[in-house]
Amino acid sequence: MKKLLFFLLLVLSITAVTAQDSIDTIPPYKKDPSIPAFKIALTDGTWFSNEQLPKNKYTLIVYFSPDCEHCKHEIREVIKSMDQLKYVNMVWASYKSLSEIKEFYTKFELNKYPNIFIGRDPEYKLPSFYRVKFTPFVALYDKLGLFVQAFEQGAEMPILLPLLK
Repeated sequence: MKKLLFFLLLVLSITAVTAQDSIDTIPPYKKDPSIPAFKIALTDGTWFSNEQLPKNKYTLIVYFSPDCEHCKHEIREVIKSMDQLKYVNMVWASYKSLSEIKEFYTKFELNKYPNIFIGRDPEYKLPSFYRVKFTPFVALYDKLGLFVQAFEQGAEMPILLPLLK
């Protein structure tokens, strides 16, 4: 009986170690260099997807929370740099309610910027693709839609802007 119990404990231990080893720790965005598939509900009630992004432009995907102070700082910096960012597609997506996102959209007068697409990611596609830990999370893609760089705690303009050349 003791041998059987020892054998079962050994098998369970090996299984637990093997299961831990099989957990993929590499986020999908580091394996797939293209813009991920997404569909967000915009503040006007329409839907916007990756397939609708204007082609041949850099793209920034920003996962944010409308009540996050760092996210508010990020949008202020984006607005200050809009002359250099006006030809960059910007997708701002959040898990928060559409009413909170609309409040953020209105407060920062984002209707002035036709290159900003802001809405709710109801299927949580983006945070799972990027494995977001903090907001804002920013991912930059080049004109071909290929990954350039991620900023896991927001992008500082002096670092981001030179990448758009």
